[in-house]
Amino acid sequence: MKFLLLGFTVTLFFVSCGNGDASKTTTKDQAMPPVAADANYIPPAGVDAKVSASLNPLMNGYLEMKNALAADNSEDAAKAGQVMVDALNSVDTTGMTPEQKAKYNSIAGDIREHAEHIADNGGKIDHQRMHFNMLSDYTYEIAKMFGGGRKLYLTHCPMAREGKGASWLSEFEAIKNPYFGNEMPECGEVKEELK
Repeated sequence: MKFLLLGFTVTLFFVSCGNGDASKTTTKDQAMPPVAADANYIPPAGVDAKVSASLNPLMNGYLEMKNALAADNSEDAAKAGQVMVDALNSVDTTGMTPEQKAKYNSIAGDIREHAEHIADNGGKIDHQRMHFNMLSDYTYEIAKMFGGGRKLYLTHCPMAREGKGASWLSEFEAIKNPYFGNEMPECGEVKEELK
């Protein structure tokens, strides 16, 4: 009976998150570069175009990190963490409304903290993925408020974090799971489209 229950659980696990077919995945050397910001992108109403454009390097760093983690590449994820930290220093807050600036400032510190942890922990992909989970929540808030410079997809994997679930932003509608990498690359589904 125990073996039957175990077999059912394993089957359910693979059905809900794909079969982990390695032929459909990227390797450490094949991390996909993020889609560049759209030159014709129009930010959400009430957001200054210069502010939105100044956030593109931050979003690019996040997407590079997501792609590196999806490819199980901890070192490239660390480099992308440093890109995000550096990008935070060049965000143009002068065109933000007082409410936008207050919200941005409250989020930027959390983004910096998690990006620094990821940058400082190359070779420790489980630790990076733990911080990426929290970083993704804050980056989503930034993208929702100011736009992401391109179409983005909020994607969720119910199996991540030991079944607690976790979300991430992607520039692709196709699933490339940064929490499981090549173990279960297609686990997840798109929950929201951000324009």
